[in-house]
Amino acid sequence: MSVDQATVRRVAHLARISVREDELGHLQNELNAILEFVEQLADLDVSGVEPLTSVVPVELPMREDVVTDGHCPEKVLANAPDAEGGFFTVPKVVE
Repeated sequence: MSVDQATVRRVAHLARISVREDELGHLQNELNAILEFVEQLADLDVSGVEPLTSVVPVELPMREDVVTDGHCPEKVLANAPDAEGGFFTVPKVVE
């Protein structure tokens, strides 16, 4: 896959990046190099490789999955613009 200057302009526009005309050629080369590298990755045989979540084996502590109210409703409701009776008060959105 090859990127032309029109595509570079479009990507810059979508990313809300201001790109001068004299920068288009350099960015075109950079994007083409990135895409070429990704294409090389697609050719790799990774059938025997296990997925990683970390390069270092780390076991995270497990805790029981229990729903609580946080035991601090006053602190939670202090962030609300409006609260009533221990609940958030929100504007009606359905008529």
